Amino acid sequence: MTRSGFGISEFTTHPWSFERDVDGYASAGADAIEICEFKLHGDYAAMLDRVTPSGLRVSSVQTTVHSLFPDSLQPEPAGPGDRVARIAASLERIAANVGPGVPFVVITGAAPDGNVAGVLDFARGALAQLAETAQRCGVRIAYEPLNPVLFNSDTALWNLRDALNLVRSVDHPALGLCVDTWNVFPTPRAAEAVEDCADRIFLVQISDYRTPHARADRLSLGDGTIDNAALIRATRAAGYRGDYVLEIFSDDSLADSLWRSDLQAVIERNARAFEALWARSEP
Repeated sequence: MTRSGFGISEFTTHPWSFERDVDGYASAGADAIEICEFKLHGDYAAMLDRVTPSGLRVSSVQTTVHSLFPDSLQPEPAGPGDRVARIAASLERIAANVGPGVPFVVITGAAPDGNVAGVLDFARGALAQLAETAQRCGVRIAYEPLNPVLFNSDTALWNLRDALNLVRSVDHPALGLCVDTWNVFPTPRAAEAVEDCADRIFLVQISDYRTPHARADRLSLGDGTIDNAALIRATRAAGYRGDYVLEIFSDDSLADSLWRSDLQAVIERNARAFEALWARSEP
């Protein structure tokens, strides 16, 4: 089978500008770029027009506000209704410039006062609303469950099976899942859970895991404990044919932060590591 595309999230090269991301990813041999709205400014359309001539495509988008409730990346605005409106406005501003079917990633954010049930009740309506907006704009929404270490700061839901149940309960064709291997590998029988998601997988993100020293502490492919080959194999068996996007968060406070290292070398090394993972993940 022809190899799927290798993409890089702009979170991976957090210190770089959008322009440097486009040039650096193309130079590293990437196929795609995950757009992070916080790096866009001024005329979004003019900036995004740089992507296609570089040889890249847009794999996915992370809007500046991308959680339904406050999270560690963007705690304001506080009100969930205001946050949904911000997500929808960003989607409408960006969608026409990224290509049809591109997934926009959404998470729940942390549950106020631990009220997980209340968050999930709100999420069903909010995700349905955002999916309607996305469908009208020709794109899609990819709901992402997060790693349990982020449960009290960024998410009210971490188990991939629970995420699939949430998406199924909304039952909208423009709503699916973002399967991030760093986030979903703690799910019991994770590879089986991935296969169960089948055509609901709209995006796959990859990185590697160690016991975190900070909220943002991910590793390059092959440097941690995730069996990424098994999880990629499961996504392929589930029928996923989209891009695999490298998303590495690495807090500047860490002595060995990847964000403080030679980022061009980091992304080139991970591009090679993905090639090896792909070869090992034949179903």
